[in-house]
Amino acid sequence: MNSTVVSRDAAALTVGELLEVVTAQLESGRVESPLRDATDIVSALLDVPRFWPAANRESDAASSVAVAAKRAAALRIAGAPLAYAVGRASFRHLTLEVDENVLIPRVETEILVERLLERASLDVRSVADIGTGSGAIALSLALEREFDSVVGTDISLGALRIAGRNAERLGGALRSPVQFLHGALLAPLAGRRVDAVVCNPPYIAYSEGEALPPSVRDWEPALALVCADEGLSVTRNVIAQAPALLSPGGILALEVDTRRAGMVAEIVAVDGRYVAVEVLPDLTGRERFVFARRA
Repeated sequence: MNSTVVSRDAAALTVGELLEVVTAQLESGRVESPLRDATDIVSALLDVPRFWPAANRESDAASSVAVAAKRAAALRIAGAPLAYAVGRASFRHLTLEVDENVLIPRVETEILVERLLERASLDVRSVADIGTGSGAIALSLALEREFDSVVGTDISLGALRIAGRNAERLGGALRSPVQFLHGALLAPLAGRRVDAVVCNPPYIAYSEGEALPPSVRDWEPALALVCADEGLSVTRNVIAQAPALLSPGGILALEVDTRRAGMVAEIVAVDGRYVAVEVLPDLTGRERFVFARRA
């Protein structure tokens, strides 16, 4: 009997069968949309478009994919975001490894990269990504443009391990060399000079943390979400420290809370070491980014 069980478990499932198994698992766990979640899980693990599993039900699913899909379903039942459940997230042209050490990359941050690339002339040869997390910003820049150097910093060793693995997996696809350094904000870059500083800092106030959705509040790293001074302390520190690092005319690029964009722009303006301060919208028209140049 034991050998029969082992043989049955080891037999490869088709994609359609795997969808049915995962859907049933999610249904038993009372997940709200089990078929949709099952499709998302299977397509993410196979790294295919969302429509592909339904259109290719007779294709074989490797046993390793089946094991990963069942594990992902268990995490979804426990409340984990899809990206953590499957261990990966899409960002611009990348598929990145993610876990609970790093913030799940958002589409807003994709626009931050886009706006920086639009403003980065050929004279911008080096970029520092502060609080790099999964490496999403740094690796996207290194993939899409040739720079002399792209450096990411993070205070979390767990985050740096993820960023390093993402960089290693991308390997020769990157057009620029990437380095990740451990330390708080700009401290690991002391003595260096760069042409752009980009940062997606924590910008949620401690008092606002409880209002976040459980999938964010209970799973994503608080270090990357909330901070003191009504969510402005990290942003203030980056604004204060960046001029010592930026070359003349160098770019400061920040993602900010839409409710505090004007306040951040004012902090930059009154610093006295920046010019050409801009507040830019995200795709929904909300003020989301603050850009400036080193005087």
